Amino acid sequence: MFNKALACVALAAAALAGGPAAAQTYPTKPVTLVVPFSPGGAADIMSRLLAERLHKRLGQPVLVENKPGAGTMIASEYVAKAAPDGHTLLLAASSLGIAPSLYSKVNYDPVKDFAPVSQVASVVHVLVVHPSIPARNVGELVSWLKANPNKANYGSVGAGTSTHLEAELFNSVAGVKMQHIPYKGSAPALTDMIGGQLQVMFDAYASSGPFIKDGKVRLLAVTTAQRSQSLPDTPTVAESGLPGYEAMPWLGVVAPAKTPAAVVNKLHDELQEVLKEPEVKDKFRSLGLDIIGNKPEEFAAFLRKDIVKWAKVIKDSGAKAD
Repeated sequence: MFNKALACVALAAAALAGGPAAAQTYPTKPVTLVVPFSPGGAADIMSRLLAERLHKRLGQPVLVENKPGAGTMIASEYVAKAAPDGHTLLLAASSLGIAPSLYSKVNYDPVKDFAPVSQVASVVHVLVVHPSIPARNVGELVSWLKANPNKANYGSVGAGTSTHLEAELFNSVAGVKMQHIPYKGSAPALTDMIGGQLQVMFDAYASSGPFIKDGKVRLLAVTTAQRSQSLPDTPTVAESGLPGYEAMPWLGVVAPAKTPAAVVNKLHDELQEVLKEPEVKDKFRSLGLDIIGNKPEEFAAFLRKDIVKWAKVIKDSGAKAD
């Protein structure tokens, strides 16, 4: 009986440690935010801004550790295997859920191995065309593509990337066929776009914006379901001629699975306060990011839906990254 009583006390103590008490003491040491991209890009800059602000709110240093490579899988696997105590976090991207459909071997499960904290932001992506294309909106582009089958080349920043899959989703929803030309980054693709080798491109507004302003490429729409906070006067693909189209590259924070719910909720709450700061909002807008800041359960539901959506696009298009 005595041993059973001790066991019950131990279980109760363990439950308490994973409950509100864990949130009261968390964090007990520096927190590491693992970023699956190289330093200097929009995601990295955003991460360092969040880390700086979270440091002030959590009372412990929040360190950014860059682990690029393998389509973000190196960083994702590292965090999936980290201690589930909230001291190692991942800046997750859309590729977290896309990778299992795109690669033959992925050493983590995007649903089972992570605890979503919050979907922080969407990356503003746009549909642009070369000025020689006689289309001023999406409906006109679809009509031109149908009248000129297989005559349009579209560029992406690489096979299996979001810009590739967004165009393949466009092909599917619109019932058209464009030829894919993959590049190693946005800059060389935009160079060929301006030169007329490409007719269509889906791209991050942060990189294509200067060329849109100079009239070297023509902006038709944003890819998200709702209009962008950064481009409120630009229609979505769906509202400007292609109902049902939606593509939203995103960035969010996740922890290893089995991280105590109280810790996840504390992280979420502190992150929401950071996202409300005027300076943070302004910086996000300058980086071509729209703030989301949803709840853990909302992020989890979105991730599951996103996995299914892009798995179908990948299967139908035959896209592969390895």
